[in-house]
Amino acid sequence: MIRFARSTGWFAAAAVLVLAAACSKKPAPKTEPEPTPTPDVTQTAVPVTSAPTRPQPAPAATPSILSESLAKISGYLNPVFFDLDKADIRPDAKDVLGADAEFLRKYPTIKVTVEGHCDERGTREYNMALAQRRASSAKEYLISLGIDNSRLTIVSFGKERPFCTEHDEGCWQKNRRAQFTVTAK
Repeated sequence: MIRFARSTGWFAAAAVLVLAAACSKKPAPKTEPEPTPTPDVTQTAVPVTSAPTRPQPAPAATPSILSESLAKISGYLNPVFFDLDKADIRPDAKDVLGADAEFLRKYPTIKVTVEGHCDERGTREYNMALAQRRASSAKEYLISLGIDNSRLTIVSFGKERPFCTEHDEGCWQKNRRAQFTVTAK
């Protein structure tokens, strides 16, 4: 009986070893990826023709700018300054008007009033006429840069609305200007 128990014990131990060996993980066999299927080339190719190009509308304005007040939007446009008794656009004013035109192109719904101003010297009538010419000059320059005439109006204030109230050349230069007020967004 002892012999039977010993042989059964050996048999059980051998069975455990065989099972353990059978359960051990073997490395997965390496498989090559399946080839990608090729598309069916029996379809007929349709020639592609490009549509005629049309001018694209300007991109929509940034809502944050257009949600601001008209006065705040007016602050994005810079005034231009003029020499004494002159209404022609100076070289430095061309750069400023170029930047203003770029802003107006970016926001095509904005409408602007171009205000003409003068310093305190001269008669009221003379300054009203000169300020009108200054506003017209700035407006015409913006139009030459591609801004639609219908978006621009002009008004002359002459010497009635000075920016600076000192009585010297530095102050008078600040009053000889065309400035912009946004009237619609």
